[in-house]
Amino acid sequence: MKLFRLTLAVVAATNALTLSSAYALDLYVDTKTKQIFAEPGPGRVHMGTFEKSEKTSAKKETADSNAPSIPASPQPIANSTELNTIREDLQLKASKIEALEERVKQAEKVKMKPVPGLHYESKDGNFTASLDGRIQIDSQANVINEVLPATGAHLPNELNSGANIRRARLGVEGSFYKNWDYKFEYDFSRGAGTVAAGITDAFIRYNFDSPLSLKIGSFKEPFSLEEATSNRFYTFIERHMSVNTFVDNPNTYKTGIGINYAVPRWQTGLAFQTEPVGGFGQSVSSVNANGNQSRNNGSGDIGWQGIGRISGRPWMIDETKFWHFGVSAGHTTVNNQYRADGTFSQANATAGQNSGGMSFVGFLGTNVDRTNVLNTGNLTSGSNDSPDARRIDSYDRYGAETALVYGPFSAQAEYLRTNINGLNYSGEHLTGYYGYLSYFLTGESRAYHVRNGAWNRIVPNKSFHWNGTGLGAWEFAVGYDYLNMNNGKIRGGEADMIRFALNWYPHTHVRVMTNVNHVLNLNTAGVVNYNAAGEPIANDRSQGFHDANITSFLTRVQVDF
Repeated sequence: MKLFRLTLAVVAATNALTLSSAYALDLYVDTKTKQIFAEPGPGRVHMGTFEKSEKTSAKKETADSNAPSIPASPQPIANSTELNTIREDLQLKASKIEALEERVKQAEKVKMKPVPGLHYESKDGNFTASLDGRIQIDSQANVINEVLPATGAHLPNELNSGANIRRARLGVEGSFYKNWDYKFEYDFSRGAGTVAAGITDAFIRYNFDSPLSLKIGSFKEPFSLEEATSNRFYTFIERHMSVNTFVDNPNTYKTGIGINYAVPRWQTGLAFQTEPVGGFGQSVSSVNANGNQSRNNGSGDIGWQGIGRISGRPWMIDETKFWHFGVSAGHTTVNNQYRADGTFSQANATAGQNSGGMSFVGFLGTNVDRTNVLNTGNLTSGSNDSPDARRIDSYDRYGAETALVYGPFSAQAEYLRTNINGLNYSGEHLTGYYGYLSYFLTGESRAYHVRNGAWNRIVPNKSFHWNGTGLGAWEFAVGYDYLNMNNGKIRGGEADMIRFALNWYPHTHVRVMTNVNHVLNLNTAGVVNYNAAGEPIANDRSQGFHDANITSFLTRVQVDF
């Protein structure tokens, strides 16, 4: 097409030169398309002034010295009939070219063109799509596993060593019509029971011209620094106990509407959400025992919550030296479904029903055998009219977070509290906190994600290479973790532990993690469940870990794109 345009332009220019009643003609060449024009314009360079000679058409002495020269040749003068024919032919060809160009433009609007990475976009930029995924291959070896011996027909109490696929996710995200974006992600490692259980993010979002955005669908609760951080970027292999127990175990991916405002120095997120997609987590009271979502025969109404987080960097020199601080709060209602005779029991599960209620559970920071050693049991139990009945109607969560980054050194800590509200509860609350120090031996700094107010991807100063020119990034961390679920009528257990981590980032999208977890104290002597009458029954599994001596060695190999 470019060759045709150039030929056409040359013919037109030559005819204009031949037919002009004037003896001089200025010509210009487009530096990009190499087309020749008789008029000046953007990107056109003056070639010079040409005169008609008796023998030849030669370039005048006034021609620009830097412009490309084109030898002219004598042309016969056409009569009026030939001129009209030429004009009509040129107009026809020009119309065909214009129509062809329009068809190409329309085709390119919907054609997805690949660019570097797994990213696609339309030529006009109105539609984009990026494929992303991650795989985390974990192992756990319990170096010290001293627990109470099992009794009767119970299985051994100790934690099991082994390996598994902790997460295997695949997703797509992108934008449409500039201001809209979307994300869908599926975790193949958590889809047991129902297909919907594997859905994590599934939302669309509108981004205003300001830093304000609004989204609807399934997305994470805006709560906690560690929860706001993608599991691809944790310092330790597993979240700390309080974050897992109060935020993640009940399934932090819930369905609703959220609003976010983010600038480089501070961020806030607010959300109104209902229960999670699918039957995953302790908070799903609208899913019956066989894992299918059900809105009939005693499944209960959908619970809801209002939740929010605000965080920022009140002190900041640059992206490698700053102090982060944030607070979170949320109110969540809990479903309770009683039988016609006023009784409440998880025995309803035998009839394919779910009585609702809520329980909080916790494990010891392990990644393969994540046995819920700490367990409150269902916080709703007993007949509706029984003086000993307990009923959780809602719970309130609060969190405070802080972090400091100063070059390769960083520190992070959080405090979380959950207050229980309902029948025969009077101020019961569950608490937890953690803190840790991190240092990059190779000089990198922790990266900050502005929109989420959380941590981002580590980029090694020098990626690993077999010839020794690069070692990747190396990080060492040590921390303390505490969770207490013994308070008032609630006896869920208490534990604290120390953690050590040595992480290697050979490339930006590859990391190898090693952790050592050592349990300092484990108090599960009073952990109980409740029968249909609301009477406490010893939780033999949890009590078997009372005062246990456990040290675990964990590993993870992670690749994401």
